[in-house]
Amino acid sequence: MTRPRIKRCLKFNPDVDYFKPRGIPLRELEEVELLAEEIEAIKLYLVDGLDQTQSAKKMGISQPTFARTVDSACKKVAEALIKGKAIKINKIDE
Repeated sequence: MTRPRIKRCLKFNPDVDYFKPRGIPLRELEEVELLAEEIEAIKLYLVDGLDQTQSAKKMGISQPTFARTVDSACKKVAEALIKGKAIKINKIDE
């Protein structure tokens, strides 16, 4: 049996659902899906400029878990940019 996931403390909820290349209808694009925790990780680490330890503390997770989360998010965003895919943004369940 696997360990239960630790609940993440997520505060940022973006106003958008998708980013996509201009001029191509969404129905014609493949998409990558960013989880709410990945958006939070990108915001804290890359936008707010916090280090991984501070960011992990704000999210209520360990630094290694944070590092895996931000790495996953960056890979997904890079894939979307390089391969011209849409980015679907999962929001915090309210």
